[in-house]
Amino acid sequence: MPGRAAMFAAGAMLLCGCGAMRNDRYYEKSVEIPSDATAEERVDIASRVVPTPQQLAWQELGLTAFLHFGVNTFTDREWGDGTENPDVFAPTALDAEQWVSTLKKAGFKLVILTAKHHDGFCLWPTATTGHSVASSGWLDGKGDVVAALRAACDKYDMKLGLYLSPWDRNAPCYGDSEAYNDMFVAQLRELLGKYGKIDEVWFDGACGEGPNGKRQEYDWERFRRVMEELQPEAVLAITGDDVRWVGNESGLGRTTEWSVTPLVPSIFPDSEAANARLGINAMSADLGSRELLAKAESFHWWPSEVDVSIRPGWFYHPDEKPKSLRELAEIYLQSVGRNSTLLLNIPPDRRGLIATADSLRLMELGEWIDTNFSNPAGRSETGTIIAFPEPTEINCVVAGEDISKGQRVEDFMIEVLNSGKWRMIADGTTIGHKRIVMFNPITVDAVRLTVTSSRGEPNMKPLEAYLVEMPAAEQADSTNVPAGYRAVDGATASLHGDAIQISLPEVTKVSGFIYTPHADARPGTLYRYKCETSADWGTWTVPSGITGEFGNIMHNPTPRTVIFSTPVDARVMKLYLKEDTRGASGVSPSWADITVLTQE
Repeated sequence: MPGRAAMFAAGAMLLCGCGAMRNDRYYEKSVEIPSDATAEERVDIASRVVPTPQQLAWQELGLTAFLHFGVNTFTDREWGDGTENPDVFAPTALDAEQWVSTLKKAGFKLVILTAKHHDGFCLWPTATTGHSVASSGWLDGKGDVVAALRAACDKYDMKLGLYLSPWDRNAPCYGDSEAYNDMFVAQLRELLGKYGKIDEVWFDGACGEGPNGKRQEYDWERFRRVMEELQPEAVLAITGDDVRWVGNESGLGRTTEWSVTPLVPSIFPDSEAANARLGINAMSADLGSRELLAKAESFHWWPSEVDVSIRPGWFYHPDEKPKSLRELAEIYLQSVGRNSTLLLNIPPDRRGLIATADSLRLMELGEWIDTNFSNPAGRSETGTIIAFPEPTEINCVVAGEDISKGQRVEDFMIEVLNSGKWRMIADGTTIGHKRIVMFNPITVDAVRLTVTSSRGEPNMKPLEAYLVEMPAAEQADSTNVPAGYRAVDGATASLHGDAIQISLPEVTKVSGFIYTPHADARPGTLYRYKCETSADWGTWTVPSGITGEFGNIMHNPTPRTVIFSTPVDARVMKLYLKEDTRGASGVSPSWADITVLTQE
């Protein structure tokens, strides 16, 4: 696979004069736009950008799984700090076959393991650090989680992906950019060279300061060269140019989702400046409009991946519960149904097994998908009209483009025929690989999809219609408060400098609190904090059993429950902002709600 400059040079050679462009030209993955291209020529070029064979195969997966597993599983944290004793990693019944067989039954096609998270603990015996399974008491230091998962994937014909955190809070050389990059490359070579075929390599952009106080500078181009050398058929996700992060961790795809985008992948050294010039980033609502095409210097086939966890946290926490089937069904419709692939995290528990509650929920999800989307009520053989042999009740239409020939539909409408008249019941924008459109149930004689705006002639797949039964709605349990805890009545929260002060009506035995951020994780959202309590407004103590850090809250702004290991008598509690989600200190803290808990 050529580097960016080579790809763009090839693209420019193919263009060789936009005015004389042949109508059968396609541009695989990336193309550079001639500076003199007209607005119409730019739209035409965008319509002919297509995926690589690896990207196309990845988009057809639909359902993929994440397994967050490591020392955090045993310390009840989301982000470890790298000081953990390797012996805390102590699964009692680890069974990778249970993971893979469960996911297989639920309809998943690929599984990604956190081979190393930000704490730096490696789930394989590595020569690069002593912070690994080889230094733990698990299987007398002879265990290898990556190897166990590789064997299970081979047995059940499951594709395997690996996550390797670039941020390493344990490595002494982190912050010494060249030395750490050498170490990271050595870890990549171990993972990508010793465990067979890897189908997805997942890098996030997490970065921090090392022990020397310097921020690590990653050599992304070097990392990619290693991946392409050892696993040329794998897709490189997130900080890569094959798979794009959708921009949130809530399971929500855009209603207008373009796989062709002017957004320059962050693995390229000029990406920050190029994207700043366009005024876009991974979280922008618009990543492919004609207005952006008119200003861009390059286009990329960079399809979105929607990542979300089945539980509030990404690692297993005993007090959390999985999302309801209704929530997961809505996530499926808002991800797979919006031209994206769903990456659902299922964290193994402290035994090393997928928890029973999660396993049952996965089986329910797989059954719901199979029951509702396997046998269409009607399907067009050609074109985009379904004529039913008799009046048929439907509430869903599934449309798709042949994306091997590009993504072209900009706007569409859906009409139904009943009582001899056509009427519109839904409309939308992009379609891409798959678009699922839901509407109120209606009995019809025919249904049709009409493309009202497109970038050239669209290449449509057969249209399908269904009668989908949504799972019953359940009462939301967003906080996942442990059983036996209750909120303290009469508590009030107020701002006092760099602290949130929570005053109680009287001295109360306090067992913890729930911090709820605003949904947009605005400036002042607590990332690192300090908690203090006082019974008399004079003597302050720090409750035991708290970490002082809300890991990943910026991209996952959900309520965070903190339980003290020992309840304390308190009349007032303060949460000091030490660092917000943007790395700022000395700013006013932000919150949507604070709930003080007491144990019954």
